[in-house]
Amino acid sequence: MRSQIATSSEYGGRRYLPYVFTESGIAMLSAVLNTEVAVDVSVRIMNSFVEMRRFIANNAALFERISAVELKQLEYQKQTDEKFNKVFEYIDDHAESEQKIFFDGQIYDAFELLISLIRKASKKIVLIDGYVDIGTLNILAKKQPGVDATIYTFSNTRLSNRDIAAFNAQYPVLTVEHMTAFHDRFLILDDVIGYHIGASLKDAGKKCFGITQIQDEQTVEEILKRLVR
Repeated sequence: MRSQIATSSEYGGRRYLPYVFTESGIAMLSAVLNTEVAVDVSVRIMNSFVEMRRFIANNAALFERISAVELKQLEYQKQTDEKFNKVFEYIDDHAESEQKIFFDGQIYDAFELLISLIRKASKKIVLIDGYVDIGTLNILAKKQPGVDATIYTFSNTRLSNRDIAAFNAQYPVLTVEHMTAFHDRFLILDDVIGYHIGASLKDAGKKCFGITQIQDEQTVEEILKRLVR
């Protein structure tokens, strides 16, 4: 507390920051104050500054080592964070790589996964499904813009030329081809990533079925070769 000629109206606590002298300030003060107590205090403070400088000089190597350790720790933390980010990105990108089983009634969950797979394609989607209808197109409509989609289905498909034209008017380009070589359903993205689907896309979630990623790229190539025969 500070006051010129009056007494503070409040008690307790510090309401003003204290003054602190630097080493140069102590030297200047000792030249002004010449009482025995003032000189003794000045000498003690100056000695403290001397000891401080001596301690810093004697331990300079230690401080450098500590700084080096801190830098290494920061670099290690940065590398660790980057590795964790890559792991989390991999988990996000490969969340569907494990087999997914959907039980009857999980229609929303099944459609959510199928749409997430469809949106991963950047160039091309190939769907092999013997039984397709408007519900199938509703899922394919979630594809990224500019991605071509081809459906291989049976000749008695429920999709009409009018349905295909209406789809292409808004989400080009969709092509429908007829085939009889496959019974199971497959979804292939960008000619590289393949999935085996246990139910037609239009029926996903109505009954129990599974979706499994095909781990062997050669198998995906063989499936595509069968389509052009």
